[in-house]
Amino acid sequence: MFKNMMQNLKDINDMPDEKINMLNPLVLAYIGDSVYELYIRTSMLADNTESNVHKLHILSIKYVKAHAQFETLHRIQDILTEEELNIVRRGRNSKSGFVPKNADVCEYRNATGFEALLGYMYLKGDIKRLMDILNCSMAEKKSDEGVH
Repeated sequence: MFKNMMQNLKDINDMPDEKINMLNPLVLAYIGDSVYELYIRTSMLADNTESNVHKLHILSIKYVKAHAQFETLHRIQDILTEEELNIVRRGRNSKSGFVPKNADVCEYRNATGFEALLGYMYLKGDIKRLMDILNCSMAEKKSDEGVH
């Protein structure tokens, strides 16, 4: 369901690769943040159909906060290509001028790199690779928590 929706949304905005490559990494992270949030919320709902909104929110936070994204990036970095690592680096090194008060600066910047990667994959239209990364990040976290 999520994969089909991502493809349909991507088809609405068919931006040329040259333009995507020129985007500010913080713009990529802006898009990646929404892609990841939607993926996590959809996954939480699929696994917890009887839960209320508050419970779903609490479950989602475990995945979308900066610390969790930092850990996710650390776990999946070995499967990333050189191009993907470069996007992560660009996102990580971008200065947003803002760090949430409850986040570590290093973790926040790495989370921004992770989100930039997701935004890049989405805008490029590489939905298969995007789903590979998203599914791997979710599987890794669930196995770390002992959830199956």
